[in-house]
Amino acid sequence: MIRQIIKIDEDKCNGCGLCATACHEGAIKIINGKAKLIRDDYCDGMGDCLPGCPTGAITFENREALPYDEKAVQEAKAAVAIPRKSCLGQWPCQIKLVPVNAPYFNGAKLLVAADCTAYAYANMHEEFMKGKITLIGCPKLDAIDYSEKLTEIIKNNEIKSVTIVRMEVPCCGGLQWAVETALKASGKFIPWQVVTISRDGRILE
Repeated sequence: MIRQIIKIDEDKCNGCGLCATACHEGAIKIINGKAKLIRDDYCDGMGDCLPGCPTGAITFENREALPYDEKAVQEAKAAVAIPRKSCLGQWPCQIKLVPVNAPYFNGAKLLVAADCTAYAYANMHEEFMKGKITLIGCPKLDAIDYSEKLTEIIKNNEIKSVTIVRMEVPCCGGLQWAVETALKASGKFIPWQVVTISRDGRILE
């Protein structure tokens, strides 16, 4: 059938992985440093991946493609195995404890996550932590302003991208604010996105 589906320009793709994270259907994977549409029937053609692409590598096209198969997508999600080993890329991981300058920050994809997200979202390691440097914190419990330290980390290191994973609760807004403030204060243009987890463990649109 002819339908709307995404098209990825590999020449423009920088392999940041933001589109793969944004695609809730699992239609996009990073293969050999480039984003790939792995299955037409996993792509619903809604374009959740488009706004997250910093290079404009993703567009829509109308072409012959298999129809979107929601049942196959749900079965694939259910079959994803929870990793048996940690995907934590460094230690420490608490924002208060990490050094501002560390070798693991150079060229890093940074994940800044609220403490509760790892407990609310079952596949946190495989979907969000894998391949990233993870920083965790809770502005309500720590009662400090993370933005200054995060600014120094972003300013003084070669950070490729930033993903914020927060809960839907209002107190997590402080974590998001700190990261957004740090990104602005760093003076750098770095692709970033926010993912919100519901209290019952779902990724919210």
